[in-house]
Amino acid sequence: MAYKINDTCISCGTCEGECPVEAISAGSDVYVIDPDTCIDCGACAAVCPVSAIEA
Repeated sequence: MAYKINDTCISCGTCEGECPVEAISAGSDVYVIDPDTCIDCGACAAVCPVSAIEA
């Protein structure tokens, strides 16, 4: 199951640079993860300063 970014995202962009498969991009309000590209590695969740990324 792909990781998801919840509404506590502050759009800092830290997660985008950590994704090894470039599954994260800026959305209209918060960053979003493409579930078809996500490989469930957790790299994004590990660097999120507000714990907005969950499995």
